[in-house]
Amino acid sequence: MTFNDIDEIKKAGFTGFKKMSELFLDSSMLPDNDGVYLVLNIDNKPGEFLTVGSGGHFKGKDPNISLTDLKSNWVDNTKVVYIGKATSLRSRLRQYFSFGQGKNIGHYGGRLIWQIKYTKDLVVCWKSLTTDPRVFEADLIQQFVKTFGCRPFANLAN
Repeated sequence: MTFNDIDEIKKAGFTGFKKMSELFLDSSMLPDNDGVYLVLNIDNKPGEFLTVGSGGHFKGKDPNISLTDLKSNWVDNTKVVYIGKATSLRSRLRQYFSFGQGKNIGHYGGRLIWQIKYTKDLVVCWKSLTTDPRVFEADLIQQFVKTFGCRPFANLAN
């Protein structure tokens, strides 16, 4: 898949393409299916970060990392900043958005998104699957690594 072309992402079966700010207010259009989702920097804005993001402190754990580490994780020349998986896109993304709004929810993956200055302008798209979303996500991340030489910005290697 081409990670810089929205038309190609759509051809790969992704739908939605809603700003985070919209989904914070109304996530009812999210499907209740297995799937994968992408968080996109549609406008190709440069990496600009907050020292303290909006992510919740689940079990008291600080989700923030240093500005130096954020900058070193940033991947130029791609619209994809995070690839996620879900057994229920609606449930998982609602958890993700709640975490990003400071709630202590167990959605620690992709937490770097919440330290981007323009988080609310990022766009989320998703693809429902009838196959294992873990396998599909791993394949997308592998394709990304082949293209860019590293994982997407917020896909930390545990």
